[in-house]
This record gives sequence, structure tokens and C-alpha cells, in this order.
Amino acid sequence: MRVALVSPYSLSVPGGVQGQVLGLARALRALGHDAVVLGPSDGPAPPGVTAVGGSVALPANGSVAPIALAPSAAARTIRALGRGDFDVVHLHEPLVPGPCLASLVASPRPLIGTFHAAGTSASYRWAGRVLARLAQRLGLRCAVSAEAAALARRHLGGRYDLVPNGVEVARFADVDPWPTDAPTVVFVGRHEPRKGLAVLVAALPELPAEAQVWVVGEGPQTARLRAACAGDSRVRWLGRLGDDELLRRLAGAHVLCAPSLAGESFGMVLLEAMAAGTAVVASDIAGYAAVARPDREAVLVPPGDARALGAALRRVLTEPDLAATLVTAGARRAEELSSERMAERYLERYAALALSPGRGVNRWPGR
Repeated sequence: MRVALVSPYSLSVPGGVQGQVLGLARALRALGHDAVVLGPSDGPAPPGVTAVGGSVALPANGSVAPIALAPSAAARTIRALGRGDFDVVHLHEPLVPGPCLASLVASPRPLIGTFHAAGTSASYRWAGRVLARLAQRLGLRCAVSAEAAALARRHLGGRYDLVPNGVEVARFADVDPWPTDAPTVVFVGRHEPRKGLAVLVAALPELPAEAQVWVVGEGPQTARLRAACAGDSRVRWLGRLGDDELLRRLAGAHVLCAPSLAGESFGMVLLEAMAAGTAVVASDIAGYAAVARPDREAVLVPPGDARALGAALRRVLTEPDLAATLVTAGARRAEELSSERMAERYLERYAALALSPGRGVNRWPGR
């Protein structure tokens, strides 16, 4: 099967949606299928990617989205789809302006859309009717979680198949863990309010004196939070890391801390930590609890509760049996939610869409 995967976000910028697009493409190729990735890129395009232009950073859902708004990017996407003779075109966040929305409007090939966002959406609120009509061009709609499906259904209507995100388990098999000589907590994410890094900083007094904390990423809160714990030598601010070092840090840490407050449709960083053999402490929010089930694959605490977060981190760092139980369960969960299984689920849907006369032609919906 020949499949086009279209990303709305810059593929040279780390991100959850981008990671899923690239991982799904690699898994499809490993299963013997021809997967082509189309999307914006602001640097050298990753292998297997056809770059359609650069991006601009726009605020979205409490974060920043690097999307391609230039008409030239839409035109390049449409030309690439026209030349590709694809069986199916798979749009991730199909209603985001740029390559995905252009594909939704102009591609004559069967279309499947995956919805990733959860929480709230200003674009849905302001343009819901128009977007709902455009969404009717999708032959099949999927969502990565119940929360993502609920957001899309509330504004767009329709039915959504749940296809969870997947982790490339094999990428972690030969990782050389980053060395550490102390019980280590790692935080990975953009330094913005919804990711909850401020809660981890407030929880530092609860951690063992010998612990250390690796903070990966950057963002609008970086300077303020660094100043807030400037006297704590346990905290190391690592900035943005390349893929290789990030994998090694995840594998080398004893605990991943994911203290997000809201707005997470799927806990991809939790799943990556599980694949890396790292225990997880996270906020008890719906998007995380669907991945790491309470007291099975993770210790979950109320979002925003610094004291509870610190106590949970201390437990996992000082109770080896608890940590080992979480790691074992997490490894099983990563296998359940592997990229290979995600690819197999999508292949079933691609085949059904391509072979169904009623769903395999992309035309404007009737009045």
C-alpha cells in the first residue's frame, strides 16, 4: 500500500504530532509498505520527508505550534499528492491551516484524519461550523484518545475510531543510559504553565538531599524558574537536546516527572520513559491516566499539588521494589502501545477506506 502522511507542524521541530507521523512512517515501511511524509521543515528534512516549506510559530492550546501558512506550502503539498498516486492520504490534525487543510480541500484521494488535540480549541469555537463541513470530506476519522475524540466530536460531530499513539520500542533497545551517580529525576517538556514545571520546582524541598533533577527543554518560564531554584545545586538545566542524548537521559534517569496541569490528550513522554525502562510519576489527568494506569505503570498525583508530587517522587526514589514494579509494568505497556501495533491498526483502516466505494472518493459533501 502507498500512503501519504501529512503533518501540519514543522518536522524539524520536536513535537508529539511530528514524532507520531515520523514513527508511523517508519513502522509502515518496516511492514513492507510505501510511506511518504509531507510537511513543513525549518532545517534539513529528516529522512523520508518531503519538505513543503518553512513554518511560523503561533500560540495554540497554551503552547506554540510551528505551522506553514504560506500559500506556496499548500501548493507544494497538493502537487506532491497529485504526483504520488497514493492509495490513502493520512492527515494528522486535518483542520490545521497549511498542508493538512490544503490536502483536505484539494486531494481527490481517500482521506483519513487523526485528531490529537484535547482540552479546548479557539479555532473550533470561532469556526466550528465551517470546520465541521470540511471534516465531512474525511472518509474516516480517528483520535488518539477519548479526550481527543470528545473535543472533536463536541465541535465537529461525527464518529471517531480510537487509535492510540505508539512508541518505537526498538529505538530504546540499544540505548546507552546517561551515567548518574545519584537518584535522578528527569523532566522533559516545554517550559510553559500547562506543562507544570513550576510544580516540580515547588516540590524540590520534598526530594531527598542526594537527588538530582535534569530539566530538559526551554520556554517562556525558563528564566523565572531557573531564578527560583538558583541556590539548589541538585537541578541541572539542560536546554533542548538532540534525539540521541534525550533517549540516553530518559534511560539513565530513575524517574520521569510529568506534572502537566491540563491539555494533554496523550502522555507520549510517559510511554517513551516506559520504553526506556524508567519509572513514572505524573499528574492524574485524563490524557496521562489513559497511558499510565494509576498504581500500575505510574504513580499519579493530583495536578498542581507540589507536596503530593514531591512525596511520590521521594517514594519511587527511595523504594526499590516500587520502582522495579513500575518499570516492569511500564515495559509491558510500551509493548502494548508500540508503533508497530499502531501501524497495524491503521493498515486495517487504510484497507477498508481504499476498498469501500462509499468512503474511497473524496468529494464535497452534499447540501
